[in-house]
Amino acid sequence: MRTAIYPGSFDPVTCGHLDIIERASKLFDKLIVLVSVNPLKQTCFTREERIEFIRRVTTHLTNIQVDSFDGLLTDYFKKSGANVIVKGLRAMSDFEYEFQMSLVNKDLCCNAETVFLPSDLAGTFLSSSMVKQIALFNGDISSYVPTEIEEDIKRGVQRIASDKNKKEIL
Repeated sequence: MRTAIYPGSFDPVTCGHLDIIERASKLFDKLIVLVSVNPLKQTCFTREERIEFIRRVTTHLTNIQVDSFDGLLTDYFKKSGANVIVKGLRAMSDFEYEFQMSLVNKDLCCNAETVFLPSDLAGTFLSSSMVKQIALFNGDISSYVPTEIEEDIKRGVQRIASDKNKKEIL
């Protein structure tokens, strides 16, 4: 069985992420969408919310597993029995970073092969950070995120903004 891991923070999952998930699910017998937890990175949505968002937008895919991990990707890779790491690429700047990461992963685990999937044209400019910023200012994010989670994203971004404003006032 060919198993791939698609890691990311998915804060939140976007249509660009979903495109990579759908395409990778056709290439592998099993795809683990791995919500990575980086203690150095502040997220808008909790680990549980991000997992739930991914589960909700991938119900039509039968070979998907959603999991999370807060250690080295290569440790999870070894534990899961995966064969491949899938990474989506939007631009050359993504390639430079992801290529470097693939070399580090290969150095840490000689079996860790990385497959790069270029984003579709619509996802070339899209990022989770951009989605959150647009949502923060009540912009239209409907073409950037799956319909099933659009309202949750808007509420979550407004919740975080409200919490930050309360802290600044206090």
